[in-house]
Amino acid sequence: MKLTILGCHSATPRWDANPTAQILEVKGHLFLIDCGEGTQVQLRKYKIKFARIKHIFISHLHGDHFFGLIGLISTFRLLGREAELHIYGPKGIKEAITLQLKLGKSWTNYPLLFHELESDQAQVIYEDEKVVVSTIPLRHRVYTNGFLFAEKLGERSLNVDKARALNVEMSYYRKIKQGADGITENGKTIPNAQITTDPPPPKSYAYCSDTAYFPAIVPQIKNCNVLYHESTFLTKDAALAVKTMHSTAEEAARIAKEAEVGMLILGHYSGRYGDLDALKSEAQNVFSEVELAEDGRTFEF
Repeated sequence: MKLTILGCHSATPRWDANPTAQILEVKGHLFLIDCGEGTQVQLRKYKIKFARIKHIFISHLHGDHFFGLIGLISTFRLLGREAELHIYGPKGIKEAITLQLKLGKSWTNYPLLFHELESDQAQVIYEDEKVVVSTIPLRHRVYTNGFLFAEKLGERSLNVDKARALNVEMSYYRKIKQGADGITENGKTIPNAQITTDPPPPKSYAYCSDTAYFPAIVPQIKNCNVLYHESTFLTKDAALAVKTMHSTAEEAARIAKEAEVGMLILGHYSGRYGDLDALKSEAQNVFSEVELAEDGRTFEF
């Protein structure tokens, strides 16, 4: 998995601080997660190919998380896109986007498919043979979901030299990678474990955008490799966090600790803080493996 932070700041965009958007590269997919204002400029800046984006996941309908979507959809049209574009987001997102397309008489020339969400329970919203994406219901001022991206267990690795030495029929190689035993030219069965090794452990990434402190999500994200959790405020401003239904850095760290994740990435910073290291330090008092999201920063895990 490779995560690229396109924007990680809250509220209004600035020349040096973009609102929320991320690109997650996993198993050949390029998933766009949230799409704040200016996202397409950031995509160009970091040389991410527009054509590879086929699935966009919007956490909620606050502007700093989706105001860049209509512009990106329109640019896809101008670039002559033909491939389907799937958008997953709260109920109402279809109306918000199609109204702008209608008034501007700029309907897309490619299939634009909306998957509107309204359940308050975790649900699988995308799945193929390599990856599964589920919602993480959050607690915010409007209906909001995070998203859990989980790899599926890959194929076993075949020791070709050993298989050849044992005269295993080549026609069985594909099935052997999928867990079947091998069969020799003489019809002898070779146990799978004798000629294969385990695939790498599947990885997972939990994205938790705007939310109040909400421990109910812990069981779903338990042991995930990386957790991105909003950390809008320092503890000294906890009253603002309660009022706006956001989290402090310490609260994000408490979620990470309880969920026993591999690493915590903080983001969605309030513009009132000039020194983001204070957020990191506060979180590290609770959970040691903490990193700060920064526009343009990448994480590979």
